Amino acid sequence: MRIIGDVHGDRRGLAAGCATDRFVIQLGDLVDDGPDSAGALSLMLDRQEAGDGIFLLGNHDYKLARALRGDRVVRGPGLVMTLESLDVALAERAYRAIIAAPIWIVARKFLFVHGGFHPAMLFAPAPAFPAKQPDPLMARALYGETTGRTTGAGRPERLLRWVEAIPPDITVYCGHDQRSTDGRPLTLTNRAGGRAVFTDTGAGKGGHLSWVDLPALDQR
Repeated sequence: MRIIGDVHGDRRGLAAGCATDRFVIQLGDLVDDGPDSAGALSLMLDRQEAGDGIFLLGNHDYKLARALRGDRVVRGPGLVMTLESLDVALAERAYRAIIAAPIWIVARKFLFVHGGFHPAMLFAPAPAFPAKQPDPLMARALYGETTGRTTGAGRPERLLRWVEAIPPDITVYCGHDQRSTDGRPLTLTNRAGGRAVFTDTGAGKGGHLSWVDLPALDQR
């Protein structure tokens, strides 16, 4: 498998990441911020429809689908640019795919999610795309662990206490938070041995796209 982090409209980076025979799991946030959200969507949808990959629901994808559904959402510059780039056919195709996208995936000793982990994800079925607000478990998956406060930069304050809740035999691959300081995915290991791998290295936001290759599950 190849695990690809946040794309944010970086179609060129995604094309490089998808130049593989491996099955691709993209961790959400295909759209907004970067130069070609429509191209990134089309590329990932093509791969998914061919059976060669799948993308998870990220908070930016979630907001896009809500806007396409006609919900009242705050339309920041990134979302406006994404909406303006979609023709009718791609908008309909993207909406259908986004509302059907998995919220998280559990595969043996791995859990794949966009924003953050909760132990219940190991046992609870992932919820369907909600008619209104996401439930707490889906909110954790999309947004990580938030406090309700904002930082000095005006962004939601996010905590990483959830990393301590990862069981010792589980590795969580996530995006959402750009925690790396050296341009490579960052791995945090908790006191029990559970691991979180943060794959967002700033694609579409001045950084670049990163991915992690994993061996076949039957080889682990």
